[in-house]
Amino acid sequence: MSLLLLAPERDMQPYKRALLDVDPNLDVEIWPEVNDEARVQFAVLWNHPAHVLEQYLNLKAISSLGAGVDHILTDKTIPADIPVCRIISGSLEQQMKAYILNAVLNYQRNTYAYFRQQQQGVWKAHAHPSAKKISIGVMGLGALGQPVAQMLADWGYTVAGWANSKKELANVDTFAGADQLHPFLNKTEILICLLPLTESTSGILDLDVFKHMQHPGYVINVARGQHLVEEDLIYALDKEWLTGACLDVFTEEPLPDKHPFWNRTNIIITPHVSSITKPVEVAEQIVENYKRALSGMKLQHRVDRQRGY
Repeated sequence: MSLLLLAPERDMQPYKRALLDVDPNLDVEIWPEVNDEARVQFAVLWNHPAHVLEQYLNLKAISSLGAGVDHILTDKTIPADIPVCRIISGSLEQQMKAYILNAVLNYQRNTYAYFRQQQQGVWKAHAHPSAKKISIGVMGLGALGQPVAQMLADWGYTVAGWANSKKELANVDTFAGADQLHPFLNKTEILICLLPLTESTSGILDLDVFKHMQHPGYVINVARGQHLVEEDLIYALDKEWLTGACLDVFTEEPLPDKHPFWNRTNIIITPHVSSITKPVEVAEQIVENYKRALSGMKLQHRVDRQRGY
C-alpha cells in the first residue's frame, strides 16, 4: 500500500520528507516515478494531468493539497464513489488573513498611489478614511471566509458577508442566497472573493456585481481565477466603477506575458501566493486521512461533491 503525491508544478520532496517524519513506515511515491500502480491507495493532488488517475485502480481516497478542490471535482474520470478531502490548517488561515489585511491597508492608506508618486518624484499627501468608514464585503463564509471577515471586523472595518446559506458572525452583517446578493453588494466598497469554485460561482465576479457595488469600489480575488470575468473587470475600471483590483488568482496561470492586466497600474498582481500549503504543517493531517482511508473510516474535512466544497 502506498501514498502518492501528484503535483506536477511543485517540488514534492519536502512533502515526502515531512510525511516520513510523521510515520517512517509509510511508502510514499512521487509521480511520475511510481514503482507499482496497483499499490497506490491514497493520492494527494494539485492540478494533476487529465486522465492520470485512471491507472490507479485500487485508489481508496483522494486529498487536495490545499483548501481548494475544484481541480479534483472537475475531473470526471474520478469515480464518484471515491471520497475526496481537503487540507484545513491554521497556517493557511493565518496566511490568508495577512494577505487580505495587507491588501485592504494598501487600499486604505493609498500605498500604490504613493509608490507611483515616488517613481515620478511627486510629494503629495492624500487623505485616508478611518476603518469604520470603509465597507468590506466578503463573498464566501467557509473555512477561510469566516475568520477573514471576523478579523476585518476586529480591525474596526464595517463588514458584511455573503454565502450560499445563512451564517451568524459577531459584528458582521450576513446575507445568504441569490436574493440577497444585491443588498449585500449595495453595502460593499471593497469586495473580497473567497468562494469555492462551483458551477454556480464560476464567473460570479461580473458586470452585474460591479454595477451594484458602492462606487468607486475595489476588488480582491484570492479564490479562483475562474470566478472573475476579466473583460468585465476592465470595463468596470474604465467606467470608474472600480478604482482598482488586487488579484492573486487567474484563469490561466502563470498569467500570459501579453495579458492586458500587466499594463494596468490599478491592478495589483501576485502569483497565487496568498495562502500556500507548508509541508510540515499539513503532514500529520495527510497521514491521518491516509490511515483513515485504509481502515474505511470517515475522512477529516471530507468534501461534499454535490455542494462542491
